[in-house]
Amino acid sequence: MSLIALLQRHARLSPGRPAIFQGSAPWASYGEWAARSAALAARMRAAGLVPGDRVLLFMRNHPRYLEVLCAAWWAGLVVVPVNAKLHPRETEWIVDNAQARWGFVTADVAPAPLAGLERQIDIESPEADALLAPVNDPWAVPTAERAPDDVAWLFYTSGTTGRPKGVMLTHRNLMTMGLTYFVDVDPVAAQDAIVYAAPMSHGAGLYAIPHLMAGARHVVPLSGGVEPAELFALGTEMGGLSTFAAPTIVNRLVDHAQQAGLDHAACARAFKTIVYGGAPMYVADIRRALSVMGPRFVQIYGQGETPMVATALSRAQLTDTAHPRYLERIASVGVAQTPVQLRVADAQGDELPLGEVGEVLVRGDCVMAGYWQDPEATAAAVRDGWLFTGDVGCLDADGFLTLKDRSKDLIISGGSNIYPREVEEVLLTAPGVAEVAVVGAPDPAWGEVVVAFVALQAGAATTPETLDQHCLAQMARFKRPKHYRLVQALPKNNYGKVLKTALREQWRTSAEAVSSHC
Repeated sequence: MSLIALLQRHARLSPGRPAIFQGSAPWASYGEWAARSAALAARMRAAGLVPGDRVLLFMRNHPRYLEVLCAAWWAGLVVVPVNAKLHPRETEWIVDNAQARWGFVTADVAPAPLAGLERQIDIESPEADALLAPVNDPWAVPTAERAPDDVAWLFYTSGTTGRPKGVMLTHRNLMTMGLTYFVDVDPVAAQDAIVYAAPMSHGAGLYAIPHLMAGARHVVPLSGGVEPAELFALGTEMGGLSTFAAPTIVNRLVDHAQQAGLDHAACARAFKTIVYGGAPMYVADIRRALSVMGPRFVQIYGQGETPMVATALSRAQLTDTAHPRYLERIASVGVAQTPVQLRVADAQGDELPLGEVGEVLVRGDCVMAGYWQDPEATAAAVRDGWLFTGDVGCLDADGFLTLKDRSKDLIISGGSNIYPREVEEVLLTAPGVAEVAVVGAPDPAWGEVVVAFVALQAGAATTPETLDQHCLAQMARFKRPKHYRLVQALPKNNYGKVLKTALREQWRTSAEAVSSHC
């Protein structure tokens, strides 16, 4: 079944039900949404686009994102959602690789024509108004037949280690993800609302699917992004919102709640559920979040290659403080979600005993169809149905998965393995520390040494010497950082992940500068 059936179902059952909002202002009912998406689908088809063609979405968060998304599926097309922070040249590489024919953009993101597109539409232009002008009878627009294993969403990885790869996600993959949300993440009802604060090109946009399944409301903030005061006010006005957020965004929401003196009841009026993932959530941070905002949180772990579906740490598990292994559990990413098999394996893919550290493998209907036009990369990543995630972790006897790090982030110093997250967890408990990221740096004697980049809280008098003493008191000497660099802030991408590649480059550049003056 094609994903467009989800919109069509609610447009038939409840055409007048409010569906899309810009801020708290209604944008479209379910019937209006279907009429606009059907109209665009018909016009794209009349212009020569055929099922399987790719259309680019390169825009900031906008209500029309949802309308274009569903129009593409109505016409049997494949959407190519692109990070709005990418440089146009990087986006043109994706256009060429995906052979995208049309592109839907906002002028702030793509102020000039992108090379390779047959047609580029600014979604805030009169041209877009005409393309989305609703038809009187959306059911007269035929729905393109698509099989469950046809590609629906072509997602390009961040490309931190080279050119990005196009992850082919099928209608089956995304339908599995949507249904799993109800079982393992959070139940959704028609009166609920999801707010798109994080980029819709990534996980936040994917979570449109379970909320579309439920016929819920879809809210795009007026700011188009993460403004904590706006989100709290919006939730209080519209009823508790659900959202997906990276840990750095969670921290910003918690900071606002704390500074505004909001109690648990006020936070509950603003937010029903905050699902977090996409980067490490440190124990100190989630404990503070629960203390300030109450039981609002669920953690998920997944990748672009297994979208939003691998493990989940439930609201109940995050608040079960009486459990004897509570601190270990909230440091984990939870247990396998319902439709997946999970194991920790060695380099050959053989399962390791409980407690041993190895690569995390996932199998199930959520795993991608493969990488676009890259059979070699597909064969390396998916073997016998198992996705080799590149993440390193271990399983306990109860099935909780604790991630150590990405395999590429592992530091080997003097022959000993050091996991950056373990060091980061310790440093975050030091007085005055706001954020920290740990990377490995080349060293002629040890192979690699540990380098900690630390952002301090305003007014903190913490020094590298006090940080070193803190580490020595809590971890083995060989794990502690060899170098501490105090910084104003850590570099992040637009969905909140710390860019460790940039930190390694900073360190390399500074080391070269020092050596050139020796």
